[in-house]
Amino acid sequence: MQITGDYLRSVAVASAQDRSGDAARVTGAIRFILLSELIVPFLLLILGVLLGLYQVLARAGIIRSADIFGINYYQGLTLHGVINAIVFTTFFAVAFGNAIMLHQLKRPLKVGVQWASWLLMVGGTLMAAWAMLTGRATVLYTFYLPMVAHWTFYVGATLLLIGSILPYFLDWIPNTLAWRRENPNAKLPLAVLGNLVNFTLWFLIILPLATTVLFQMLPLSLGLASEVNPLLSRTLFWFFGHALVYFWLLPSYIMLYTMLPKLAGGKLYSDPAARLAFLLFLLFSIPVGLHHQYTEGGLSSGWKLWHAFLTFMVALPSFITAFTVAASLEHGARQNGGQGLFSWWSKLPYWSREGDKWLFAYFISGLILFLFGGVTGIVNASYNLNLVVHNTAWVVGHFHTTVGGLVTLSFLGMTLYLVARLRGVDVKAKPLALAAPYLWMLGFVIFEIALSITGLQGAPRRSNIGISYLDPSNELLYRGDWLFWSHVGALGGALAVVGFLSYVVSLVGTLFAKPVRAPEIDFPIAEALHDTPTPLVVNLRPWVTATLALIAISYTYPLYESMTRGVITKVPGYQSIESNLVPQQTLREQTKLP
Repeated sequence: MQITGDYLRSVAVASAQDRSGDAARVTGAIRFILLSELIVPFLLLILGVLLGLYQVLARAGIIRSADIFGINYYQGLTLHGVINAIVFTTFFAVAFGNAIMLHQLKRPLKVGVQWASWLLMVGGTLMAAWAMLTGRATVLYTFYLPMVAHWTFYVGATLLLIGSILPYFLDWIPNTLAWRRENPNAKLPLAVLGNLVNFTLWFLIILPLATTVLFQMLPLSLGLASEVNPLLSRTLFWFFGHALVYFWLLPSYIMLYTMLPKLAGGKLYSDPAARLAFLLFLLFSIPVGLHHQYTEGGLSSGWKLWHAFLTFMVALPSFITAFTVAASLEHGARQNGGQGLFSWWSKLPYWSREGDKWLFAYFISGLILFLFGGVTGIVNASYNLNLVVHNTAWVVGHFHTTVGGLVTLSFLGMTLYLVARLRGVDVKAKPLALAAPYLWMLGFVIFEIALSITGLQGAPRRSNIGISYLDPSNELLYRGDWLFWSHVGALGGALAVVGFLSYVVSLVGTLFAKPVRAPEIDFPIAEALHDTPTPLVVNLRPWVTATLALIAISYTYPLYESMTRGVITKVPGYQSIESNLVPQQTLREQTKLP
């Protein structure tokens, strides 16, 4: 693409305009679809959060039971992980993406495409939920082989993924191309670029997941195959599984870059830096999956080391974000009278109820949690340090300050914001809405510290240690040195749930409040303080090409190794029945639909 000086100057003028002034009116089917894409996963999230509370109490030995309300521990762990980390996040990403594209491009969404997407996602979710709730898919969030679920779980997950990608191909890309034709000398709005990067990433990573689901898991579940290659399944799953983290994070980053500066009272410090961060995430976030397989036999150490290097490269856009967001916050605070080297922090709107500034609490709380997640994530990525914390409670603490921190808090805050806008009401019970993220943050800081310590002491993840290692009557396994910090972790988890319940009160009140204005979508989009035309970040196409090349370099040989070195004979699938693993071959009749 030839970029001239005149073009760059026109880009600077066009991008300097604040696009937040024009609200997009939303009525009819599109309004219903957007609202339900927010509310349906939220209803499931309530179950996921409550099951999380049960798990942390059970792991601490406070509840000594293998099940609760007919849901056994590992069945609940599967529901907790799949609902919170896949269903809730995917639905929100689609709803938020629809809202961003509608507002920023000022072009209507296609009703037929949106209905098709909605039906596939809701239908697939209900199908997979049936399998999990009836105990036919107790395969955990990391559902790679040899664990096998009922075929409805796999079909349901596939429908959810297909439904989530339809708007990207059939609505957002056509609307973007049309906007390009109408605005040939303007660069894409920053939020639109971030959304397109995110769903380009999403499309690329669901391909390997679909491969293992359709050609390995589903045939085994249906009894069409009797042997599996677990190494290939795990490699394909982690091809998807770690890049999934950035699919969660990028909507949060869109909010941090485009909305947080204005809520703080200032401007985005650097538009080119924000664009570069989005594009670097696309480039580096996919070929990193082998750092989840450091202890895996059959994969060469050199390729694991290469993936470790690329994992650390993902820190580059995170560092850019840390600087840019901090500079934007400082600019806003100083606009509000902030002084000194550090005292300007006191001028940020931590407890403000004015207008939309209550959203600030969700973003800043999430950022504080994300600091903990970043530090522990460096340990996870390290080739040698990972061996100390692999499959311990440390990983659980890390996970709950990343997806359970910035991701969840920004998603919850934006859900409340969009529900209020789409219902045409003001946010209700604002004091509770403001208290919720701080209670959640405090709870998960405590939770993270406690689980990190027990993880370093050797406490395993996933396991119901309350009826094994923390049972004093079990003289063979009892670990009394884990007890105190397990109880502290339970306290943190309970405090986070209190924050969540405060949020529920505000959201329910907002959802059922009497409308006082027409429904609309509007975002507090910030202007850029620095917006120097930068050719490197104008065109998405070369970044996609570079991403595909890096994926090919990083995964071709590991996939070859997985296919040739993985065990492929006499390895049956296993299903969980009443917390016992039973070979798949003996269960075909039990797993058929009644």
